[in-house]
Amino acid sequence: MDTDIEWRVERERIDYGEALAAMEARAAAVTAHQARELIWLLEHPPVYTAGTSANDPAELLDPRFPVHRTGRGGRYTYHGPGQRIGYVVLDLRERKRDVRCYVHALEGWVIAALGTFGIQAYRAPGRIGIWTLDAQGQEAKIGAIGVRIRQWVTLHGFAVNLNPDLTHFGGIVPCGIAEFPVTSAAALGLDVTASAFDDALSATFPPFLDSLGVEMSKS
Repeated sequence: MDTDIEWRVERERIDYGEALAAMEARAAAVTAHQARELIWLLEHPPVYTAGTSANDPAELLDPRFPVHRTGRGGRYTYHGPGQRIGYVVLDLRERKRDVRCYVHALEGWVIAALGTFGIQAYRAPGRIGIWTLDAQGQEAKIGAIGVRIRQWVTLHGFAVNLNPDLTHFGGIVPCGIAEFPVTSAAALGLDVTASAFDDALSATFPPFLDSLGVEMSKS
């Protein structure tokens, strides 16, 4: 099916609850064939989100920011200024109906976009997220992946640390992984703006779509 995908880029911060409601509504419309698919790039005010596996209260160390329950997979994570969020609403009914393939492709897209800035990011077997070596040479998490697939339409997506306040992650055990730190492009000595990262995502988008099985156009 030859369908355009809408790209929406927000320059102002969007409240998490507002964004969640808008994404849910868009996914329902895509499911009903009443709206185009969507790539939505944005930033939130500081917030902790709890995925469907966030069942251990001990992982919420210091709820200094609002905590939102959400339908994505995973445990606790943080969103805030300096982090690029990508909500991906795609119709897998028109592509491979394969959850693992989709998550693997999404990871690969983020890794490729980071690579355009010289950041050698990678998947780590048995660990959720996007990883790299920090300034001290230790493995550290630079991006989070959290998805939900409902009636083969995708929701949620990724969060990449460009220049957030990394101390804000101290209020949770990020994704339930306590033994590894988080890092960012800024902590690696790189000045990566949201606009520049959006451009990198756009440039690396076609291989991501190809890996899902159908080539589609973007507008």
